[in-house]
Amino acid sequence: MMKLALLVALLLPTVAAAEPATYTTLHTSRATFKTEAPLETMVGTVGSPSGTPYEQLSVQGKIVVDTAKPQEAKGTIRVDMNNVRTGIDRRDAHMRSKDFLDTEASEANRYAVFEIKNIEVAGPLQPGKETPAKVRGTFTVRGKPYETVADALITYIKLTPEQVEAQKRFGFTADNLRVKAKFATKFTNHNMQVPQILILKVSDDIQVETDLILVRQ
Repeated sequence: MMKLALLVALLLPTVAAAEPATYTTLHTSRATFKTEAPLETMVGTVGSPSGTPYEQLSVQGKIVVDTAKPQEAKGTIRVDMNNVRTGIDRRDAHMRSKDFLDTEASEANRYAVFEIKNIEVAGPLQPGKETPAKVRGTFTVRGKPYETVADALITYIKLTPEQVEAQKRFGFTADNLRVKAKFATKFTNHNMQVPQILILKVSDDIQVETDLILVRQ
């Protein structure tokens, strides 16, 4: 009994010390947009070159989360739609045009934004363990919001002092998160319509996937 009481006493300070912290994206974060039409599958990817500072990232975001209580996490992820690349320059330009994203019209059109409202996850995040979760939030494209739920896998990666020393040149800190998520939306959810001439090559349905690497500040 005394041993159990001693163990509880040792663990309590660790639990009490847990608190919300801000995590920001690294340049290795990526976002992908995919449509599957009868005649073509189109995949657009957004990322940043190595060494890009946070302020210039194409996939930029901050999440405030307590790893002991991740359900209360809040945050925003912004994707610069000017930097979507599908492998065909002409098609990329068409996606940025007034027919679709109209990215030059305003800041609201330029960025696709996912605002995290809450996370449905069983228990705290454990270092080194991939944890399934449901991320509820609002996805806004071209200024038009859409309520959605993303299926996610969250991995909490905690580094030793020696590992931090070896990895800090890449931007990593002692506490890091990897969030792989996916959800579906439609062009029509965001006041966009696929032209009839493209209906066999571009689907109204869009599969969005993210692979976010975030580090504690």
